Amino acid sequence: MIVIMNNKAKDDEIKKVMGIVEGLGLEANLSRGGSFCVIGLVGDTSIIDGDKLMAIDGVEKVLKVQEPYKKANRLFKPENSIIDVNGNKIGGKNFAVMAGPCSVESEEQIIEVAKKVKESGANFLRGGAFKPRTSPYSFQGLELEGLNLLLKAKEATGLSIVTEIMSTDYIDVFEEKVDVIQVGARNMQNFDLLKQLGKTNKTILLKRGLSATFEEWIMSAEYIMAGGNENVVLCERGIRTFETYTRNTLDLSAIPVIKKLTHLPIIIDPSHAGGKWWLVEPMAKAAIVAGADGLMIEVHNDPVNALSDGAQSLKPEAFDDLMKKVKVLVELEEREL
Repeated sequence: MIVIMNNKAKDDEIKKVMGIVEGLGLEANLSRGGSFCVIGLVGDTSIIDGDKLMAIDGVEKVLKVQEPYKKANRLFKPENSIIDVNGNKIGGKNFAVMAGPCSVESEEQIIEVAKKVKESGANFLRGGAFKPRTSPYSFQGLELEGLNLLLKAKEATGLSIVTEIMSTDYIDVFEEKVDVIQVGARNMQNFDLLKQLGKTNKTILLKRGLSATFEEWIMSAEYIMAGGNENVVLCERGIRTFETYTRNTLDLSAIPVIKKLTHLPIIIDPSHAGGKWWLVEPMAKAAIVAGADGLMIEVHNDPVNALSDGAQSLKPEAFDDLMKKVKVLVELEEREL
């Protein structure tokens, strides 16, 4: 349920509505904009008498929200959320680029790639320290050593770190060392993990599950937000379909759908979607035009010998060429990189 106040509503009228709601044991979330004021009600709203709320001065409308997600719902917060990570903003008119190798392999590798992607214009360094692999015999990542190498790359470049968490066991370490905590597709519905991440104040990058519907994906974001952490960024990385030529199928419709249903930023990962390096550029450009708030691109200095996902990784030179085109499109869309 939401309560829409009219544009002449006074502060004491707004406080009165919130006081009534909170007095019934519900949560009242206030969202203000230039021409609106919305109070979102979270909890068992069946006990609320909408007619009584309508009788309060300043109240314009009382609407029931049909969707199961509340805090992520655009009805609760009409303006776009903008997430600030060390001065780098995601959402609104801001466009973010997260780039780096699939896996952190060595100090030399991660620092070299970090310097290259920064020179090209990326504002976040992505890199996997803990790797969820389909095969138990595949490279599983350097784990805590990998995190420390990411920190060295951050010290060398100033880029904020984006890396994936696999378990609740590492939340304290990630809170201390990581700027953006990524929840991978396979963990999208790891509800224990989502609940714990809701207790942090770190930005969470939530990837869409392999076969997740939009509602399932948004509800996973709701788990995090319900815990108190509203710094959530969604990431479309392709879904599983009958097509086998590409690694996954990039669902570009996710961009306008997510923006219609929620106020959360959404970025696109064309690397995992296509699984082939030459698909990255066209899919990245399409994502920008469709309204994405950012890109996540895999970049490796030696893709042929990469320990994971070399086939979908761009060489630094190719990434630099892509970024020149990205900057043009971002400017045409009246965004800022």
